[in-house]
Amino acid sequence: MSELLKGNAVVGQSGGPTAVINQSLVGVIEAVRDAPMIRRLLGARHGVRGIVDEKFVDLKGISRRTLEQLAHTPGAALGSTRDKPDEDYCRRIFEVFAAHDVRYFFYIGGNDSADTARIVRDLARQAGYPLRVFHIPKTIDNDLRVTDHCPGYGSAARFVALAMMGEDRDNASLLGIKISVIMGRNAGWLTAASMLARRYPGDGPHLIYVPEVPFSLGRFVRDVRGVYRRIGRCLVAVSEGIADRSGTPIAVKLALQLGKKVEYDKHGNVQLSGTGVLGDFLAEYIKAKLTPKGGPAPRVRADTYGYLQRSFAGCASPVDRAEARACGQQAVHFAAAGATSGSVIIRRAKGRRYRVRLELAGLGSVARKTRPMPRRYINREGNDITEAFRAYAAPLVGELPQLARLPG
Repeated sequence: MSELLKGNAVVGQSGGPTAVINQSLVGVIEAVRDAPMIRRLLGARHGVRGIVDEKFVDLKGISRRTLEQLAHTPGAALGSTRDKPDEDYCRRIFEVFAAHDVRYFFYIGGNDSADTARIVRDLARQAGYPLRVFHIPKTIDNDLRVTDHCPGYGSAARFVALAMMGEDRDNASLLGIKISVIMGRNAGWLTAASMLARRYPGDGPHLIYVPEVPFSLGRFVRDVRGVYRRIGRCLVAVSEGIADRSGTPIAVKLALQLGKKVEYDKHGNVQLSGTGVLGDFLAEYIKAKLTPKGGPAPRVRADTYGYLQRSFAGCASPVDRAEARACGQQAVHFAAAGATSGSVIIRRAKGRRYRVRLELAGLGSVARKTRPMPRRYINREGNDITEAFRAYAAPLVGELPQLARLPG
């Protein structure tokens, strides 16, 4: 801990929006009102891009009613960015901060945002600019290291579970094979949440594929054929980031084979969510392999959930809402207690009752690298999620509706 700095603060939002990212923003606003060392709170439009462009919103005077409405509004209210600052970019940030007497920077985002916060913190130190930098976690991918889970994940996982419950009833109504592609570049946490849709024996998804296990087309065909022959239908959940044994995403291989351009963001991440090529290919491949010679083709369909998962209005998990807000508040509390930098993380207490506490971890321990799902959450064959995952994810998602079945 160190001596408190007096001055102004900037808060920004970065990366993919979520259903509860504004809860964290509201948490910062609330806590800053009780932090005497912070005179003004400026909201940066579109993250670090808004800082260098000096596009700020004064956030201290917003009414309580508006704040509550904002907290329940999905998407990034300040606007987001995927800019990754280099040394020149940061030099401009420090110039703007100095002009506005900014001494505290709160950045809400995921892995890349934590890395941005780390870069800004390190370069501020090198430049001799007194600045306190705090990363507030957010990502539906749930792949930040150190923390038990990430704000935004519970709500996106709830959407996936609810969507899959509906898809299962649709698939049971008109028998066939349905493939749903779910977000998850390097980790299968969100796709795994589809297993929460199962309430009765025989419920889908019947097969689940995540990036943690190398994907084989031959094995995929055998898996689907086995389920289809046994129960007359098959519902499949697939992570967009499934990859072969070399680590090359299947979606990238297919795009290249089809002559399509593979796009990357400024952090070097492959853009996987802007196309339905993976689902379309898998559907066509399964249909071709499962159509008997001279016989009728099975009914095969595919959907890509895409950005719907991130900011679906009215689908936020109660636990996710509360924790996202608390993370924003706690970042300010850590700053007020004299911390100089860090990332807010969630620790889950042991025991049957769900309880957490918020701690501060070093920015370097969270930035850049992602956290895959533990192998114990994936079955031996690599085509399903184990019941151990349900105990982990259910408290984050909240209570799901009970759907009925007719006897017989």
